[in-house]
Amino acid sequence: MKYIIVTGGVMSGLGKGITTASIGRNLKNKGYKVTAIKIDPYINIDAGTMSPFQHGEVFVLKDGGEVDLDLGNYERFLDTELTREHNLTTGKVYQSVILKERRGEYLGKTVQIIPHITNEIKDRIRKVAAKSGADVCLVEVGGTVGDIESMPFLEAVRQMHREEPKGDLAFVHVTLVPMDPQGDQKTKPTQHSVKELRELGLTPHVIVTRCKEPLLDSTISKISLFCDVPEEAVISAHDAKDIYEVPIMMEKEGLTDYLMKLMNLQSDSVDTAWAQMVDRMHNLKGKVNIGIVGKYTHLEDSYLSISASIKHAAIDCGVNYCTTWINAESFEKDPSLVATLSKYDGILVPGGFGERGVEGKIMAIRYARENDIPYLGLCLGMQLSVIEFARHVSGLENANSTEFDENTPYPVIDILPEQENVVDMGATMRLGDYEADLKSGSLAECVYGCPKIIERHRHRYEVNPNFVDRIEEKGMVFSGKNRNRMEIAEIPGKKFFFGSQFHPEFKSRPGRPSPPFRAFVEAMMSSERSNS
Repeated sequence: MKYIIVTGGVMSGLGKGITTASIGRNLKNKGYKVTAIKIDPYINIDAGTMSPFQHGEVFVLKDGGEVDLDLGNYERFLDTELTREHNLTTGKVYQSVILKERRGEYLGKTVQIIPHITNEIKDRIRKVAAKSGADVCLVEVGGTVGDIESMPFLEAVRQMHREEPKGDLAFVHVTLVPMDPQGDQKTKPTQHSVKELRELGLTPHVIVTRCKEPLLDSTISKISLFCDVPEEAVISAHDAKDIYEVPIMMEKEGLTDYLMKLMNLQSDSVDTAWAQMVDRMHNLKGKVNIGIVGKYTHLEDSYLSISASIKHAAIDCGVNYCTTWINAESFEKDPSLVATLSKYDGILVPGGFGERGVEGKIMAIRYARENDIPYLGLCLGMQLSVIEFARHVSGLENANSTEFDENTPYPVIDILPEQENVVDMGATMRLGDYEADLKSGSLAECVYGCPKIIERHRHRYEVNPNFVDRIEEKGMVFSGKNRNRMEIAEIPGKKFFFGSQFHPEFKSRPGRPSPPFRAFVEAMMSSERSNS
């Protein structure tokens, strides 16, 4: 097993996740099987209870793991499926060690950060790597060097470097090279960051520098001299127009070849699928305009997988796209603003929790339905489309979800039976992969091209089966079901009206877009042509 440890310095948000994913993508292009682990030093067991405002999107894995959005980038770049074991948090590590101590596994010993916590970290990394069957395991250490909460993880990987055979573990350090007002590239932040890394016993083999413009030769020489790495190991990660260009940029910078030489990896095979996808991305024609009506609209990371899924679908369809993020509450304050949705070729309502903005989303859904604008509703977006239809078509006045109104006369959306007595909030929703059987001849079957699908979920509420007949007799069709659980709602006769209880965005990949997103973009293209 080869390990590549990615650390970061100077500041957070530099792009360690994209750097890690890009390294993995390029190694995969060379024919290697790659897996990735994300270390998050926070004490939360997982990301499931965090607000999108705090940490961006909560990404859901196939086994129901609720994780940091970086794992979503890993899955998309590597075209793989990870598990909750690939996300290592301080909470998980300490919880495991404390439980072992209570069971008496350390009987007679004083339990300490070194060696017990660090051993737990190393064991988890090695077990995940071995279980994956990969040739190379990427490990991204979240946060920045010098953070108190990162110390046990950095010490653990230091020990791993000592324990693993020479050439089997490499350190990649991501730093910032800012420009001063005169346009000079400044290396001091990188120098200080590497100095701090060395004080912890870690020496970087490669330095990846985030900068606005490509590194000058003089800057490369200076970093090489002061940080004691070869010039070919100083990589310029200057700003790219799109994150999908980063693997190609790093390949041109020689990072893959350098790491392969450093770790005694050899390969003559080259997979060009990624480069071909990026080439298609630069040759799109026409444009579709999408209005996304949500409540976390000022923080795009809250809907990162949705943005990625739209991009995948647009590239596959060969069309440019423009997304406009619309705060649902604006419609509640001024209902006349709903008419502005007429300028969009499609309307999307994403998932979410809580009552804020719900009525505004329902107004947007009604406008889409009545004006036959292609509509895609995800999770809550599907539930609200059922509420809207029940109220305005099925005659169930004041229909609602018990999440928002416990006393609604028509609880068309109700809590899952198994959720009624749940007390703990973390990892207790209906999470991860579930099957759905699709109705023959339905839009859903046409979209997926098969009678059975598996998609990822994250919800506590569902369509109340007691109201299904009353809703379907007025024209809405529940075309995807998991036993007595409604998974897909559609309205036949519309250009495109599709709601899913699941989150198809979590399985979308570059070059292999999510079927509902692709069908949504195709419907918008047809709608845009007919309108013009």
